Amino acid sequence: MQIHYLQHVWFEDLGAIQDWADANNHSVTKTALHKNEKLPLTEDFDMLVVMGGPMGVHDDNKYPWLTQEKKFIEQALKQNKKILGICLGAQLIAHVLGAKIYKNKHKEIGWFQVQKINNHSLFPPEFTPFHWHGDTFDIPSDALPLAKTQACLHQAFSWNNHQAIGLQFHLEAKPINIQNLIAQCPQDLSPAPFVQSAAHILSDNAHHISCQSIMSDLLSLICHSPA
Repeated sequence: MQIHYLQHVWFEDLGAIQDWADANNHSVTKTALHKNEKLPLTEDFDMLVVMGGPMGVHDDNKYPWLTQEKKFIEQALKQNKKILGICLGAQLIAHVLGAKIYKNKHKEIGWFQVQKINNHSLFPPEFTPFHWHGDTFDIPSDALPLAKTQACLHQAFSWNNHQAIGLQFHLEAKPINIQNLIAQCPQDLSPAPFVQSAAHILSDNAHHISCQSIMSDLLSLICHSPA
């Protein structure tokens, strides 16, 4: 399978998704939007991964490439490409599908437990992934809500029989990804009810392996779902 991903900042890369792709002999290409790289033709890939970033869905004036990216995601959806969105990526997919994107009541940064909602097999009943977001999304029309946390009601959704899946949280994050986020976005770590300190975040190493296992299972499900 040919996987293409959209990168918004250098310090948010595929992480564990790259490990899964390598282990399963899938090819990976990318568009670094922050470098104004050209988007590919949709026929050049089978699966699209839309990564996270510190910008917001409505920041087109500051990041003009967002406008073209939204059109590209819409085109990929219409052409039945498999799509996974992470954090900003999930918000972009939700936006393209007509849902509202807005500031969540609380920033959510750190390791917080997620609870599965509705009857699906994409996640275990409870798990603890890494979070780093201030915005959230409404669930798109005809999409299935998948998960929630205490701080954020809408954590994930599936659309069109798992053709598109949006995750607010970061199952792909490896220790180096988290270290880079902390180094590049320290201003986000101001004390708040659902913002853990950098020391707390870096000292919690209990969840990486289980999160990467969930990510691997989810990617395999997307890979084998009907196009």
